[in-house]
Amino acid sequence: MAASAGRVGSPRSDPIHSAWSRPADNAGSAEYALLMENVSSTGPNDPTAIDGNPPQLQDTRAFNHTGSALGSSNSVGHILSNAGSRSISAIFSACSAHATLERQGVSKDLGLDNAEVARRRLQYGLNELSAEASESMLIKFFEQFQNPLILLLLASAVVSVVIGNIQDAISITLAILIVLTVAFVQEYQSEKSLEALNKLAPPHCHVIREGDIRQKLANELVPGDIVVFERGDRVPADVRLFETVHLDIDESSLTGENEPTRKHTDTLQNVGPDVSLNERKNIAFMGTLIFNGHGKGVVIATGKLTELGVVFCMMNEVETRRTPLQTKMDTLGKQLSGASFIFIGLIMLMGVLQGRKLLEMFTVSVSLAVAAIPEGLPIVVTVTLALGVLRMASRHAIVKKLPSVESLGSVNVICVDKTGTLTMNVMKVTQIFTAAHGFPIDVEHKIDPTIIHHSAVVQLLRIANICNNAHTDHTGKTAGQPGEVAIMEFIDKLQQPDERIKENRISEIPFNADRKWMLVESRSTTTRITQCFVKGALEPVLDMCSSYYISESSVIELSTLKRQEFKHQEQHIAQQGLRVLALAYGDSQKNMIFVGLIAMYDPPRPGIANTVRLLIECGIKIVMLTGDSDGTARAIASRIGIPVSTGSIMSGAEINSAREIDLQENISRISVFYRMSPAHKLAIIRAHQRAGAIVAMTGDGVNDAPALRLADIGISMGKHGTDVAKEAADMILVNDNLATVINAIEEGKNIFHNIQNFLCFQLSTSASALSLIAFSTFLGLENPLNAMQILWINIICDGPVAQSLGVENANPEVMKQPPRHKDEPIMTRDLITRILINAAIIVTGTLLLYVFELNEGVVTTRGRTMTFTCFVFFDMWNSLACRSSTRLIHQVGWTTNKMYTYAVTACVLGQLAVIYIPFFQSVFQTSALSLFDLVYLVIVTSVVFWADQGRKMYFTSRKIPECHSDNYV
Repeated sequence: MAASAGRVGSPRSDPIHSAWSRPADNAGSAEYALLMENVSSTGPNDPTAIDGNPPQLQDTRAFNHTGSALGSSNSVGHILSNAGSRSISAIFSACSAHATLERQGVSKDLGLDNAEVARRRLQYGLNELSAEASESMLIKFFEQFQNPLILLLLASAVVSVVIGNIQDAISITLAILIVLTVAFVQEYQSEKSLEALNKLAPPHCHVIREGDIRQKLANELVPGDIVVFERGDRVPADVRLFETVHLDIDESSLTGENEPTRKHTDTLQNVGPDVSLNERKNIAFMGTLIFNGHGKGVVIATGKLTELGVVFCMMNEVETRRTPLQTKMDTLGKQLSGASFIFIGLIMLMGVLQGRKLLEMFTVSVSLAVAAIPEGLPIVVTVTLALGVLRMASRHAIVKKLPSVESLGSVNVICVDKTGTLTMNVMKVTQIFTAAHGFPIDVEHKIDPTIIHHSAVVQLLRIANICNNAHTDHTGKTAGQPGEVAIMEFIDKLQQPDERIKENRISEIPFNADRKWMLVESRSTTTRITQCFVKGALEPVLDMCSSYYISESSVIELSTLKRQEFKHQEQHIAQQGLRVLALAYGDSQKNMIFVGLIAMYDPPRPGIANTVRLLIECGIKIVMLTGDSDGTARAIASRIGIPVSTGSIMSGAEINSAREIDLQENISRISVFYRMSPAHKLAIIRAHQRAGAIVAMTGDGVNDAPALRLADIGISMGKHGTDVAKEAADMILVNDNLATVINAIEEGKNIFHNIQNFLCFQLSTSASALSLIAFSTFLGLENPLNAMQILWINIICDGPVAQSLGVENANPEVMKQPPRHKDEPIMTRDLITRILINAAIIVTGTLLLYVFELNEGVVTTRGRTMTFTCFVFFDMWNSLACRSSTRLIHQVGWTTNKMYTYAVTACVLGQLAVIYIPFFQSVFQTSALSLFDLVYLVIVTSVVFWADQGRKMYFTSRKIPECHSDNYV
């Protein structure tokens, strides 16, 4: 078979791409010849040409908005004046496929050569929709002045200048610049992180170039390329179709119509002024999805010249939906802001009533507002989520949407499509059965030549060959659906000829999950006899049959008893975990002759049993979904470790007959579903969700797409997943390995815990600063910290350190915890307790030291420096305690988070600079401390860290060990 001329490289010799191709449609070629004659007469100065190029390759907007472009009698617009349609696709919908190919200068069988592709790409650019240029960095920087807190600081600086306190004005201005810079850098980092996410999963397409079918990035297409697409692909550009087989395209993303559009290759006649996109049935539009069938076409427009590009150009801005976690953080920020303003107002009122200077209290209050109000929390959350998503990408999981990260930690049910996820999706023929023999024949190992040459086996393989769309790609490998590839490889193994060379395909009814069979009508080039060939699930195939095949001279009527016998044989084979296809032929769909069965094996993925075990141990229920039979489903489930019992398996037919409420009540005990259709998968996911579960769904095919979209987390395969599945999914597994889901769930849980950890640090620091000023004011003491010192603590010490806590390395203990409830609040009781305890220790320690340093009730520069440094050191020890809510420091590791190490080091060095460098001493009103003072402060402030270590030891000693997580991929 390898030597067969029928399945090598060039589409000219490929029976799928030549012998079976429909003849080119020449309707309308005369009109198009006139059109092209007029177009070819145009030049650079013609209003219908742009840069000397014919209008089919011009910007659609030139036709939409330039009246003169349609005014000349020698223009495309004049010839199509009755149509009134001024887009590229409208022009070519009124032209024949043959003339379109001719005008594009391309052969439908050979495609463009590499040199021509390079020339056209240089001329027309990449096939992509580039976003509009974002605002300049300078504008983004000055937009930060819209922050009310910045305006308050500016007001404070102006007041200082008015009353002659220039030093304070300079200090506050410096603080404003620092605040603006930090906020700008955070926002810039967030945008860049999100931009990086959009580049992780570039779409691919199949294109014919130099006679070979090749997989290319969709953005590499140029006008004139010949593209091939099948069920599940996304159309990569605007394409004039010249070959279609039951081609239905979902154009809802472009037209809003829910029903798929049946496409054809005919030329549109009498194109009127109101012709719509969905009436252009010979055009496939960029961005739409192949719902059914397959086809070929020539690219007529790319990038912004496509119909999708026109829509894209109309969009001035796209507002990104805020994630649920961001919304929660917004709410939390508003609540904290309100409480802080009230608290700060009371502090200011108390100070004024005590006779303190109004400007001093105003400046301190504004500084406290900047320190206490967490206006930057949503930005920090966005950056943390985005960086977490990028880390997932490095572990082979591409998360398309930030909200998915939040849901990962809550997943407690994973519905797994068997094929391609639990198994290799690489089929191998292992057994055949013919009605003539009456028993299964093992063909995996040793093959008996006498059996293979039996007429029934020859007829069985002939049907399997003709009813097959597998083909040889440019690398010499057989490509196509796994089952069809397995059949062709088996035929190659037997060194049998490709029967498709001797056949002309007339029509095809492609396989889908609902009817569960594929039918090809074909005419022999030698006998001129037209026959139908079908392969699919046994039950629907037998329903088409009236007889069964024994030999060329013996066809026997199919009795009820024989039907039961064949079904029994199919069940016996399927119970071994094999996929079984029934094959038949005949002169019509209602009068078929049953020939036999072909059984294939899709082996489980290496390590899948261990992955399933780990997920189950960590509180996640695994549900297997398959279109196979009961026996096959049981065999595969048992082999990979999914619990199977009498009451834990259900068929699609049983789902059909079950009431919704009954399915919901019993869904938790079912672990295997077989004979599934897309509708069944939807019912299963809905039942789990109504029962309160957070459901993830894995899949790779078109029939999985509705379920992927409905699930809380849709997970598509990256290597073998269809474009439809990837589009519907929230996450893509680059390596098609279910074990990657463990890493993704671990990362999702860890991100949530990291957010809680930096909240613990940030809020305990803010609460400490507010309480310290409040208590000192209430006690009638001078403020222990001035405005610049408060801003330094908030901006330099807290900001970078808090951000670094958000990217703490994965904590294995998070996988020991059960899936988090989707409505669990961020501010849990345990988190609030941690915040209050740490804040109480910091306030008590700092206030006692401050009182101790008072010199007869007067605050000295040394006393304020000691208090300032004490608070900063408390802050650093507190951050170390907040790196984990449960693990001790030796379990976390002192230097495992490099970003944290750099942030703390920079903070400590900065604090030393503030203490010892004269310029900063004058700005922050500090003085040099002795080495003894520093050592004393380090020891005293460490109490917050050791207290937290004691808390962790107490709770750790009471915890019962559960499952363990590691790097599973």
